[in-house]
Amino acid sequence: MRSRLAAGRFHPELRTGSRLLPRAAVSPRLVPLLRTGIQRLPADPDFFETQVSPTASVRVYRPTHAPTRSPALLYVHGGGLLIGSPLQDEPALRSVADELGVVVATVRYRLAPEHRFPAARDDCYDAVRWLAAQPGIDASRVAIGGGSAGGGLAAAVALHARGQGGPALCLQLLVYPMLDDRTAARPDPDREHRRLWSNEANRFGWSSYLGHAPGRPGVDPTAAPARCEDLAGLPPAWIGVGTLDLFHDEALAYADRLRAAGVACTTGVVPGAFHGFDAFADKPVVREFRASQVAALRSAFGL
Repeated sequence: MRSRLAAGRFHPELRTGSRLLPRAAVSPRLVPLLRTGIQRLPADPDFFETQVSPTASVRVYRPTHAPTRSPALLYVHGGGLLIGSPLQDEPALRSVADELGVVVATVRYRLAPEHRFPAARDDCYDAVRWLAAQPGIDASRVAIGGGSAGGGLAAAVALHARGQGGPALCLQLLVYPMLDDRTAARPDPDREHRRLWSNEANRFGWSSYLGHAPGRPGVDPTAAPARCEDLAGLPPAWIGVGTLDLFHDEALAYADRLRAAGVACTTGVVPGAFHGFDAFADKPVVREFRASQVAALRSAFGL
């Protein structure tokens, strides 16, 4: 078991927020309310949305100083596979695009439980294929990323792309990724220190997506990437997670297995950080976490 800060030792810059946030932000009762609220998020008018398949659309932003053939990042939103919208990430992604001078895109994919695996994986794969094929995009410099469930889907798409023969991705940017359904089948001794995503919520999310209880044998690796036995040949990865995040152990285990398979992988571990901490504080620890992601993209894009 990975070492963590002692019980209750939230990062000093995150301590106040940790007192105000629930252990889990998602439950069967809350999903309809949260979906309604997320639909009201403001859309950035400089992102344009286009349908890329019968079930998926992509919102794209190109800075004015992006080159004619630009690198591009497809970012997959989080929400436990149950809720979420591409709109929730647009302010942060626009900042990344403007800083690096690259195209960023977000995907609107189908959600569980109405749409089970492989619906979300297929929508995200269709989105990255579409993005890599655009005439203004350098197909050799396309990255995929995401946070939480979006990070798990990004890893799943990287696996699926390997199996389908492309597109060749230059980076997986996995922000506290949801990678392993088996976590939901285990007891959580640190339950009292979780914020925003507990193992109860985790079981709900995985069960809704898989259509059965998590932890069973035979789960497709492109549903739960940690199930994949062979990680060789995948794109380089950046994986970031906090020590008090439910996904801490599965994220770092995946990073170790990528390295063992010969895949370059950088990790950013934030002491005392809970799940989704970077959305709730504008503090140096958050800025450093985000700067590490931008640095990984800059390197992958050769900028």
